[in-house]
Amino acid sequence: MYLNFFNLSREPFNITPDPELLFLSPSHKEALAAIMSGVIRRKGFVEITGEVGVGKTTIIRSFLGRIDKHDVETIYIFNSNISFKALLRTIYQNMGHIPVSDDVSEMVNQLHMILIDEYKAGRNVVLIIDEAQNMPVETLENLRMLSNLETSTDKLIQIVLSGQPEFAEKLNLYTLRQLKQRIAIRVKIIPLSKNESLEYISYRLKKSSIKETHPFTSGAMDLIASKSNGFPRIINIYCDNCLVTSFGNQKKKVTYKVAREIIAEQEGERLFRPVWPIFLATALVLAVTAGLFYLKNGLNFHVPLSSISISDNKPDVPVAVASNVKTVRSAPDDTAEKRITAKMEKTDLEGGSLNGNDPVMRVARKGDTLAKLVMDTYGSVDRKLLELVIQHNPGISNINVIQEGEKIYFPARNK
Repeated sequence: MYLNFFNLSREPFNITPDPELLFLSPSHKEALAAIMSGVIRRKGFVEITGEVGVGKTTIIRSFLGRIDKHDVETIYIFNSNISFKALLRTIYQNMGHIPVSDDVSEMVNQLHMILIDEYKAGRNVVLIIDEAQNMPVETLENLRMLSNLETSTDKLIQIVLSGQPEFAEKLNLYTLRQLKQRIAIRVKIIPLSKNESLEYISYRLKKSSIKETHPFTSGAMDLIASKSNGFPRIINIYCDNCLVTSFGNQKKKVTYKVAREIIAEQEGERLFRPVWPIFLATALVLAVTAGLFYLKNGLNFHVPLSSISISDNKPDVPVAVASNVKTVRSAPDDTAEKRITAKMEKTDLEGGSLNGNDPVMRVARKGDTLAKLVMDTYGSVDRKLLELVIQHNPGISNINVIQEGEKIYFPARNK
């Protein structure tokens, strides 16, 4: 979307973990080294914990990218909420074997023989369990059966348990005390410091830039580093949306203002806007209206009460102007659909913005991009808004080139 505009070879802040853009803080280095050491030295169990979005999965994928796949066979469990029997079946399936029995004990014994053959062939088998905090206690308790599969010197299968902090609390359960005792290496990944967050942003931009360009101002970077609390995933979300918005505005630099708006929107906040100018303008209009009325009708006037029409659920109207108020009611055939269509056509002709409160149909002009039209219509642009418009306009094939005269429907933002 914005790669050419900012001279980038790839998206530097993609939400999907990218081992090629791995930034190793001291905490991340320790976690990666722990996995590598635990596997190579056949230590059995390795425990990696950390908060959501701190980079656990990225570390695991980096490990998978560094190992020799001829010497190490990996089994990656994404859905940890499974029974021990289902776990064994998954291991068999990944290793290309079929269990001869459906009995758990027999399945473990057969797996033992398979692992001995792998060991004799010089191969190491690694079982990686992600989101380990979701694994049932009974399944975790039975994992120690796998740790018993060993030679006189080495473990035949290495098990990496990666989970959120509550996984460490789960291991404190009395029923899991034997499993906890078998964990040889424990590492906790902590969030980045503010300086590390700044280095993280610069590092990923440098690895992704075609030229030595830096689209973020120091003020924008400083704000993102402070508000993200050191979580790489949140930094990625903030930075990516900042780039999308600046691209929509055709600005080569991400400013502090843009970063502030993106962060406020992501956190569900509304930027403070002073309301006193609105009250001042309203008071001025009322004062001018009253003055004109007095000049026209004089100071002494009388309005019969019979001429005043009071409608339900209407705001109080000053007596001085009540006689001039006319109640306009919609015709019976004035349906909601017609009113919406009329408003859409009016907005399209005027080229104004409804800030997403109503649907809008726009006719593209020469040189328009989808990001520019989204910015003009909603007052801001980010991935969510672009995806919303694309979802309602399946005919759009290229968001960077919109054909002149093409009609594009913009749905209400708050629906």
